[in-house]
Amino acid sequence: MAQTPEQLQMAKLIVDVLNLEDIDAAEIEPEAIMFEDDGLGLDSIDALEIAVAIAEQYNVHLSAEDEATREIFATLANLTAHVSQESQASANSG
Repeated sequence: MAQTPEQLQMAKLIVDVLNLEDIDAAEIEPEAIMFEDDGLGLDSIDALEIAVAIAEQYNVHLSAEDEATREIFATLANLTAHVSQESQASANSG
């Protein structure tokens, strides 16, 4: 499945933040599980770094204590959808 422009932007952020030199952002499958070895094989430290970068770039804050965070970080598609939804919500409330 091809990435949306938003998913590509998020994939580029992930690749840049984590210095994933052997991974092309455009090749990250939107539905691939990011924290399993057959996906990107990321770990909790990677998630924290991604969350910090998302907070800086999108002003969307992800809480490690939030049960939904695990689901949000499951795939590129989930993460992109959540950040897009939250950034629109904060733009509309501001």
